[in-house]
Amino acid sequence: MHRFSILSAVLFSTCVLLFAGCQYSSSRENPPANIFLKASEPLDTNRIVLTENEWKTILSPQQFACLRNKETERPFTGKYCSSREKGIYVCAACGNELFASEMKYDAECGWPSFDNELKGGKTVTALDTTYEMVRTEVLCRRCGSHLGHLFYDGPTETGLHYCINSTSLDFKRELSASR
Repeated sequence: MHRFSILSAVLFSTCVLLFAGCQYSSSRENPPANIFLKASEPLDTNRIVLTENEWKTILSPQQFACLRNKETERPFTGKYCSSREKGIYVCAACGNELFASEMKYDAECGWPSFDNELKGGKTVTALDTTYEMVRTEVLCRRCGSHLGHLFYDGPTETGLHYCINSTSLDFKRELSASR
């Protein structure tokens, strides 16, 4: 019985650590006050607006759950978590170019991590207070789909840590120069 208690405590601690892996680090400053999308700020002039039923026909069930219902994939299960290929990461819902492979780094948190987005304001942020936490949600500027969260504990000079679900992304490989 004692072994069962110890095993339960270890499993519980592991789950808590995995869940907190991409959570806000208190060692950094608070996010800038103007980081969140204002209600009057447009998403994109080329905005894609579809009904949820239309999104269901376009996206896989897992993509729909993540992109439209704001769910999170399990850590260390996403196809881009440890990818090192050269190219551009795009929104899986609308193809909006979001991150270059050069912006990706291994945060060891279980999700693809980037230290910046492509120029041109490809994403917008919103306050996320679900699960009794305060986080910065990252959304695609073109279609409004949930991509992941932004934290301010990144290891590079930007200090940014875009923690993004692989399910929210597609990848366009860099074409070779010989083509």
